[in-house]
Amino acid sequence: MNSNIKPSDTTFFVIKDGSFSSKLPSTSLALKDPDGLLALGGDLKPQTLLSGYKEGIFPWYSEADPITWWAPHHRSIIEPSQVHISRSMYRLIRKNTIKISCNKAFSEVIYQCGNTADRKDNTWITQDMIDAYSKLHQLGFAHSIECWQNNKVIGGLYGVSIGNIFFAESMFSNIANASKLAFIFLCLRLAAMQFAIIDCQIHSSHLATMGAKQIARSRFENLLKTTNWEINKMKTWEMDPCLSRSLLAKYAEI
Repeated sequence: MNSNIKPSDTTFFVIKDGSFSSKLPSTSLALKDPDGLLALGGDLKPQTLLSGYKEGIFPWYSEADPITWWAPHHRSIIEPSQVHISRSMYRLIRKNTIKISCNKAFSEVIYQCGNTADRKDNTWITQDMIDAYSKLHQLGFAHSIECWQNNKVIGGLYGVSIGNIFFAESMFSNIANASKLAFIFLCLRLAAMQFAIIDCQIHSSHLATMGAKQIARSRFENLLKTTNWEINKMKTWEMDPCLSRSLLAKYAEI
């Protein structure tokens, strides 16, 4: 980053026009290259993060950089009821060798997400990010799904729930398919609770195999505008330890 840029914890430096703003700028100012780069600075306080999510903006930066805000021109989303469960995953679910929980080990999940082998030396899940999302968790907005085996967390994911949208942040697996299992159970539970979408941020072939699709930012923002943000459906939600075959039969590819 340019060392002459001096955003603060109360102002945002708008990359496109070089101005400073007291609030997150419009997503229309996001760059095309790098895709979605919008602003630097500000803070990671709960209200800042929640306001960003409601506008389709999220933080993503490395340890040595200032807080960096993004609003990509395309967004990867999945409608929870449209999750694709492969035959191999359906068999894994039926084996019932991995237990699923919600919000039982948030600190462990977010730490593991930032310390997988491929991220350990270049993670965006810095200590400041961990602290910020842990605060959101305490406030009832950030949630984790855990996969357990032999009393150890072997996979999971975390994200932010506002209104009827879940903003997925990161996932990890210490054994094959654990993060997929966590994502499937998240989708099934959110479908039962009539959530509209899960925001997966950046599209990938892996997400596509699970049922995610890529849409234009304008369409994504229209979805955000129709959301009732006052509803926090997951605030008191706990994972049913036996999300059973009635749900699985409804959505699984058998």
